[in-house]
Amino acid sequence: MADYTFFTVPMSRGQIARWALHEAGADYAHVLVEWTNRPPELIAANPMNKVPTLIHHAPEGDRVITECAGICAYLADLHPEAGLLPHDAEKADYYRWLFFAAGPLEQAVVSRAMGWEVPEGRQGMAGFGSYERTLDALEGWLEGRDWVCGARFTMADVYLGSQVDWGLNFGSIPPRPAFAAYIERIQKREAYKAAKAIDSALIKAAKG
Repeated sequence: MADYTFFTVPMSRGQIARWALHEAGADYAHVLVEWTNRPPELIAANPMNKVPTLIHHAPEGDRVITECAGICAYLADLHPEAGLLPHDAEKADYYRWLFFAAGPLEQAVVSRAMGWEVPEGRQGMAGFGSYERTLDALEGWLEGRDWVCGARFTMADVYLGSQVDWGLNFGSIPPRPAFAAYIERIQKREAYKAAKAIDSALIKAAKG
């Protein structure tokens, strides 16, 4: 049995978890899930009935980890040999932008895609404030640095990079120079290319 069982749909946030698994060098087996027919093993593991869901078959028993940011952080912790954890001086940047991507950035992008507008005078109640403010903050951070933590790639780049990559591909994030340059670096990573090749092949096969 592989160390991890990975429930996924190829055209979904499961792409983030697959890339994280490859960056970590983890031994995994994927279970492809249909949108409308979830297997009972998935529902038992994750009552939210969502992918990606990861089951770690640890020596002392199975552990379930869900939510892409959580999966990324867990894999970095469990596979320190991959060098994806932050050094002490990088921890503030690592955790700040990992959770920025999971909170304000995703909220801002989804709200814009859904056509939801924060009512005037209520930006302080929304975790992202506004779409423009969120993107400006991210752009300001990425300008003049290669990765979230500066010169060194970490697991925070898997999650943040996935959000920006997806947004540029589907037009939900504008191609500002700092974003485009960041994703150009992301797309050169061997683990990124390996993971994307798997999901691209599965998507193509599903389309016949």
